Amino acid sequence: MTAMFMNEPLWFKILITVTFLATIILSASYFSTYPYLQSGSKLAAAIFFGAFAIKFKWHFKIALLFSVLSVICIFLAVQPLL
Repeated sequence: MTAMFMNEPLWFKILITVTFLATIILSASYFSTYPYLQSGSKLAAAIFFGAFAIKFKWHFKIALLFSVLSVICIFLAVQPLL
């Protein structure tokens, strides 16, 4: 997995790293009282899964799985804000 990640373009590495770290940091218990930050965490996860869905577009089942996960994250991000 690490070798596959290192072969990716720089913009993809930065996008994946930033969204992964944002998901972890914003979902920390310190931010649990702020619903906007929790939603931001879920949106970052949606971008993370969406980027991998686009990357694996030639593998239909894997791309579909990542797309479904992305849609679920978007739904979970919007739900507390309504």
